[in-house]
Amino acid sequence: MFIDIAKIFVKSGDGGDGAVSFRREKYVPLGGPDGGDGGKGGSVILVSDPSMTTLLDFTYKRKYKAEKGQNGSGSRSYGKDGESLYIKVPMGTVVREAETNKIIADLSHEGEQCIIARGGKGGKGNAKFTTPTRQAPNFAQPGMPGEEMWIKLELKLLADVGLIGFPNVGKSTILSKVTKAKPKIANYHFTTLKPNLGVVSVPNIKNFVIADIPGIIEGAAEGVGLGIDFLRHIERTRVLIHVVDISGIEGRDPYEDFLKINDELKKYSVKLWDRPQIIAANKSDMLYDDNVFKEFEEKLKKLGYDKIFKISAATGKGIDDLMKETARVLNTIPITDLEIDDKERYIPQEKKFTYTIKVEKGEESNIYVVEGSFVDRLLASVNVNDPDELRYFHKVLRNKGVLNELMEMGIKDGDYVRLNDFEFEFVL
Repeated sequence: MFIDIAKIFVKSGDGGDGAVSFRREKYVPLGGPDGGDGGKGGSVILVSDPSMTTLLDFTYKRKYKAEKGQNGSGSRSYGKDGESLYIKVPMGTVVREAETNKIIADLSHEGEQCIIARGGKGGKGNAKFTTPTRQAPNFAQPGMPGEEMWIKLELKLLADVGLIGFPNVGKSTILSKVTKAKPKIANYHFTTLKPNLGVVSVPNIKNFVIADIPGIIEGAAEGVGLGIDFLRHIERTRVLIHVVDISGIEGRDPYEDFLKINDELKKYSVKLWDRPQIIAANKSDMLYDDNVFKEFEEKLKKLGYDKIFKISAATGKGIDDLMKETARVLNTIPITDLEIDDKERYIPQEKKFTYTIKVEKGEESNIYVVEGSFVDRLLASVNVNDPDELRYFHKVLRNKGVLNELMEMGIKDGDYVRLNDFEFEFVL
């Protein structure tokens, strides 16, 4: 089964907590603090793997979590870092942040890696909080939480050349003739339900990869048929071979078909529409009037297309010349990575612990409620019932600017400050 889109949840490991510990040594207050730091949490890393050809694995498992860092311990022993989680994805996978749909990474080279979620830092042990006036701190820092997000994986095939055209014009037959690929071939529309790739070997010319892209019909860019699902797979191609049925045995006009397909390319992406095209007028062995091809050729030349080949995939006529010209054009076009516009690129926000302050009015005194991730982290790291730790608590509030902000908001002596379940009376 060919799966080219998947949505998964990733979470990096939380950092380990710092330790509160005291060594037993004579003449050292409380034995002396020796709590070690917590270990760093593992990161979630995507790795491109050329042996993978589909995102099928991600339909069965959708949540991925890296290992947590271990907590610190006594004797200044640091906790072990959590193991990073490496997730293999096919080459050509574009990674998007699910909520904004912005691009995080384009993994188009073998072994290329991208850190999607970084592990949380380990918390500091109490040995790191000693000062000349605080020689026996009885508190430590909790580990930083890991990052988490939903991401979308979008596979865009790494093909040099894309075969495009209406269904049943012979794209799969051409692919089977020029490569060792064995696509399903039958005389009905949408025989091909997934992109097929093959390698073309032309004597004295570097090999190239060609893909048969199914389902592009009128309205494909708006989701009609299968086209919208597969148009992404020709975004990386450097050359397009536009296949038309010149025989007209199905009552279709090859010129009109050519215009309609190009209109769909333009609607989907102007860059795609502007890509070099080589036209392959297929099924020429079934053409009864050669003037049909001549008229078709003249119309296209007026539009600026000069690479038009009269071929028959069934008999092999003209196929060699078509591939040689394709290889020649490829050699004139440099290989470039997928272009990512600055507006499309995802820029991770720096993790900050924030807070908000709101006022609950009272008859005699007001209550200033401080909430947010900053409050949660601060209260997790100190015991407010311990005098030394309470002094550290107030020092952090002052350094963070919380006390100044409270005064700017008009707090007075006798008002109260509430942080989660802890409440104290404000005194200047």
